[in-house]
Amino acid sequence: MAYLYETHIHTKEGSACGISRGREYIKKYQDLGYSGIIITDHFIGGNCAIDRHLPWEKFVANFCRGYENAREEGARAGFDVFFGWEQTYDGDDYLVYGLDKEWLLEHPEVVRWSRKEQFEEARRYGGCVVQAHPFRQYYYIDCIRLSACVDAVEVANSGNEQSFDAFAWAYSNKLKVSATAGSDIHSASDIRSNTVFGVYLDKKMENILDYVNAVRNNTISGLKVPKGRFNFYGDERLSLPVEIRDCNDRKFAKSLEEFFQE
Repeated sequence: MAYLYETHIHTKEGSACGISRGREYIKKYQDLGYSGIIITDHFIGGNCAIDRHLPWEKFVANFCRGYENAREEGARAGFDVFFGWEQTYDGDDYLVYGLDKEWLLEHPEVVRWSRKEQFEEARRYGGCVVQAHPFRQYYYIDCIRLSACVDAVEVANSGNEQSFDAFAWAYSNKLKVSATAGSDIHSASDIRSNTVFGVYLDKKMENILDYVNAVRNNTISGLKVPKGRFNFYGDERLSLPVEIRDCNDRKFAKSLEEFFQE
């Protein structure tokens, strides 16, 4: 038996771009046969809904509210809800899993982490880092920034164009890291069988560390994505420049084509 999980959700409570509250997602995903969801609201570096000037304890309490509301509703419905967040640097986004509210309260230095520090410290404390939608091309992004400071790459994102995901799939294979899929959902009204993605695991998650272990050990058993999502059809183009960073967060002096060919 395979267990299906949504890995990328934003709530109105925690994300400025969120439309639905945490509790509104439960029945929708449950009805589609998902085993659970992971709330990943925009953290302090991104499109966060929480006042950044609040004392740290209040910031964390408010930031976690969407997850906690979803978890409470999930408990009533017998549906699992887990916690993560999405951090942003220079238009490049990373999903962090395995560090909880109590950990955040004790580690305000998280807001100052570089990409390299985020990767090393998340792993040190038992978590993992996934680069979200790495080849996304939107009006607010001036450059595609790829980082090797990750445990995995989100190769399928239902908010992406298909070609962006094809590049991400090729990139994850080049890095030889795990591949994940998520919907990047902001509204419960957008949840339909053909519009949401996810990952399959062979075992039911008891806690978020089960997902962390699957990512870090590359044991995700499958992805829920449309057929042909990772195919190149001959007309894919990247309109933005690409910046590639190594595991020390230093820029490569090479093009994407050279990176793929080496």
